[in-house]
Amino acid sequence: MFLDFQNFSIFLLVVFILFGLSSLLQLMYYWGVFRKLAFYKSKQKTVETPAVSVVICAKNEYYNLKKNLPIILKQDYPDFEVVLVNDYSNDETAELLEVMKNENSHLKVVTLTQNLNFFSGKKFPLSIGIKSAKNEILLLTDADCKPNSSKWIQQMVSGFNSETDIILGYSPYIEEKGLLNSLIRFDTLFVAIQYLSYSLIRKTYMGVGRNLAYKKSMFYKNNGFSSHYKIQSGDDDLFINSVATKTNTSIEIRPESHTFSKASSTYSQWFNQKSRHLSTSKYYKRKFKFLLGTYSFSQLFFFTSFIILLFHSFGFYIVIATYLLRLISQLFIIKKCMNQLKEKELLLLSPLFEILFIILNILFMISAMMFKHNKWK
Repeated sequence: MFLDFQNFSIFLLVVFILFGLSSLLQLMYYWGVFRKLAFYKSKQKTVETPAVSVVICAKNEYYNLKKNLPIILKQDYPDFEVVLVNDYSNDETAELLEVMKNENSHLKVVTLTQNLNFFSGKKFPLSIGIKSAKNEILLLTDADCKPNSSKWIQQMVSGFNSETDIILGYSPYIEEKGLLNSLIRFDTLFVAIQYLSYSLIRKTYMGVGRNLAYKKSMFYKNNGFSSHYKIQSGDDDLFINSVATKTNTSIEIRPESHTFSKASSTYSQWFNQKSRHLSTSKYYKRKFKFLLGTYSFSQLFFFTSFIILLFHSFGFYIVIATYLLRLISQLFIIKKCMNQLKEKELLLLSPLFEILFIILNILFMISAMMFKHNKWK
């Protein structure tokens, strides 16, 4: 009996040590990494206006194109084109684009037939769009995305210079009522906090294709998507993961540069979308998998050890004080990041959503490993 008690005391001591280490790691991530975005100040950008090619791939996006494309075509920018790749749509997209092309000289339409896209992903039509673009500066978005202002192009490309090849933007979802919308918006916010913060410490590992800019010459210099072409997803994160360096990437987070889109309306649709996106993370460079994995595991160990220690009242006051320190740090940094990205009404729910996403992300990863989620549309 004494031996059992002694072993259990050793177990609790080990858990206590794990709690301390995971707490330290969590605080290091919040104050060492995420702090970079929280206190980021946008730099003075160039006033030059280089020619820009906006590239959009669309598959059966008639309603989104009818709503969003006119806003893109009316951007307040002196020299741009919009290259719209119609990836074998079988709705009324072709007819709509024909009318819009006749009415607007900025629009260039490239139509693909079914048997050309052998891998059923976005990379082939996007490659065709990039090849068809006449300008060096490429600005990527999706058909369901709406620029937040008429200065979207200007803001997104203002950071380009001789050293900068990539600009990472932010693309939130439209705020609507319901738990699903709040979950998706929180997830989008925290993913952005991560990839934007890592970029600010010169460890860029991904971008989001809904709002992303890079140079055409860099795309061809790195052989486009050839290193991961057969992987259906990853036209944004895998590509940026493979080509970004310590010095060639910048971020743009001013509100005028944002693009908004409508979130998934069903849990199954969102689950499939998240699983598809997470399926590419196993192809990231090792250092990024280590950094992202260390945060996720320290997060898991923090809450697991906290619950065990709290249940057995082991080191009660130290455990509570450490938890509160971490909670205050989390709320403070996330609030500052939300202010930067002009997000709202997610702060008080963030501690609860964080715990929920620990569970959900495990399910997403299992789904990504067990099932194929290949279709981009």
